[in-house]
Amino acid sequence: MRSLILLGLVGFAAQLVDGALGMAYGVTSTTLLLAIGTNAAAASATVHLAEIGTTLASGVSHWRFGNIDWKVVARIGVPGAAGAFAGATFLSSLSTEVAAPIMSIILLALGLYVLIRFTTFGLPRGNLGKPLRRRFLAPLGLVAGFIDATGGGGWGPVGTPAILASGRLAPRKVIGSIDASEFLIAIAASVGFFFGIGSENIDFAWVGVLLLGGVIAAPIAAWLVRHIPPRILGSAVGGVIILTNVRTLLRSDLIDAPGGVQAAAYIGIAAVWAAAIAYSWREYHRDKDTESVEAVEAELGRRAAGDATTA
Repeated sequence: MRSLILLGLVGFAAQLVDGALGMAYGVTSTTLLLAIGTNAAAASATVHLAEIGTTLASGVSHWRFGNIDWKVVARIGVPGAAGAFAGATFLSSLSTEVAAPIMSIILLALGLYVLIRFTTFGLPRGNLGKPLRRRFLAPLGLVAGFIDATGGGGWGPVGTPAILASGRLAPRKVIGSIDASEFLIAIAASVGFFFGIGSENIDFAWVGVLLLGGVIAAPIAAWLVRHIPPRILGSAVGGVIILTNVRTLLRSDLIDAPGGVQAAAYIGIAAVWAAAIAYSWREYHRDKDTESVEAVEAELGRRAAGDATTA
């Protein structure tokens, strides 16, 4: 009973972070299941089954708060589902251990860009409101879906920083669209796992409590995204990307850092991250007229009206 309560709290916390920052539900939940001895395929299958419910709740919540661009959802979600199905079907015979450090280096670079760009200059506005092309979103979705299924998490950590770095979509819509499209990825991955390993290795009680915790957290996270200023949200997301990928690199065979080095690195990153958020908060208060959620929405509205007039 105690372990089920703990899993429920983990599901709540993971979805709160995932729904507010666009990542971390799968990574957090899968890590816990692996830590208590669950094999990789069963852990990922359990999390993806729970995510069918949590991502549905999250998508509905983000929709109600106006955090979703449905064109982005369609363009990234369908290829993402194909990648997730492939990754889940072949998880037992494929390994991403070699590719993980390389992917982490790429994501770390994106995370550094997002953190520095949003903290120092605020929301990138040069391309704001311009459409995200299918030729960019389709391959991004395919790769992110495959990594998500094989690694037990990765849809948000891959998709969120890539779209944020493009500067074409407000941060809250990036997060809402990624969370909504993850519903397709969760369904595709779950179907793939049933083909690959069946259901005998899945503990449906664990699925249920992870799902319950996530469903409770989903509307709270969607509300937070609607009200957190883009500059602060970008700094927060950038820090999460950096921390998670530094963790992957330090634990990989490429580096295999000792525990003390890992702890020092995490503390250092946390200190820089906190300072970045504090700076973003200060700069936001100095220029609320252009940095607020409402100001960004108004600018997007003006650009959309201008495009319509030109057309």
